[in-house]
Amino acid sequence: MNRIDRLFSNNPSRLLSIYFCAGAPDPDGTADVIRTLAREGVSMIEIGIPFSDPMADGPVIQAAATQALRGGMTLEKLFSQLEGIRRDVDIPLVLMGYLNPVFRYGFDAFCRRCAEVGVDGMIIPDLPFKDYMESYKQTAERYGLRFIMLITPETSEERVRLIDENTSGFIYMVSSAATTGAQKDFDERKQAYFKKIEDLHLRIPRMVGFGISNRQTFDAACEHAAGGIIGSRFVTLLDQAGGDAGKAIRQLKADIGL
Repeated sequence: MNRIDRLFSNNPSRLLSIYFCAGAPDPDGTADVIRTLAREGVSMIEIGIPFSDPMADGPVIQAAATQALRGGMTLEKLFSQLEGIRRDVDIPLVLMGYLNPVFRYGFDAFCRRCAEVGVDGMIIPDLPFKDYMESYKQTAERYGLRFIMLITPETSEERVRLIDENTSGFIYMVSSAATTGAQKDFDERKQAYFKKIEDLHLRIPRMVGFGISNRQTFDAACEHAAGGIIGSRFVTLLDQAGGDAGKAIRQLKADIGL
């Protein structure tokens, strides 16, 4: 069973998924961060593929991507760093990146390498749903990979249901149609959006991301979904800790009440 499917198989709650950018702050530290997060009880890890023009990312993740690229991080180097990771880590691993580097690598080759090193799924925010259905879905499924699509408060119910019917793993609920970045709270409009999607009784689980940084935002995400995805706040803490992922994740878990 795909590890993402296994994670969600028993209707879990208060799952914590952590995003970090491969190669930042340490160009060679990707595997160590993953191992540390797994030891510290994180439910799932999203590994960012650094890109020079990350349109959905706020300043924190943009800065991390720039740092990683300057340190020599490439997609091939990332795959080499992930080789052997499954000897130590059994939680789901998802690659999150933009279409340009994946397209240049070759989508079939990308999927094949994901399967070889033990990656369970992918998130490509700038891949249109129509293109996914026509040109990418069959390849991802052939390699046993889950393709996770994003929805926002502006996504129509019709599109949400199409995504629910034609993707797998989980649906990534973006808290707002903005870039990533920590927020102090989710207002009533955002929480109404979470509730509206919950009331659709979709086939696959949902995780909320963008803006989660404290107990208030994490609790709001978990009230209407299986858990929360935290990126910018963890990236900030990791940088402040000089790359010490253990120190960073323990601080984050204390901040969100885990």
